Amino acid sequence: MDVRDYITVDQEICHGKPCFKGTRVMVSIVLELLEAGEGDAGILEGYPQLTPQHIKAALHYAAEVVDSEKFTPAH
Repeated sequence: MDVRDYITVDQEICHGKPCFKGTRVMVSIVLELLEAGEGDAGILEGYPQLTPQHIKAALHYAAEVVDSEKFTPAH
């Protein structure tokens, strides 16, 4: 999956935070909803401009970010 098909970063939109193309829905919102236990159906109901592919793109994007960064465990 090429997340660039679904996600964009533009300083003029959502303060430069990653969001879904053609929307002002930030990727972090979808990730937070998933973390809170919301299912795909609930997310799509709340954000009808999104598709299941957007949710997959958000997860793929998060995995790419984590994989590309060096993290230090919190103590």
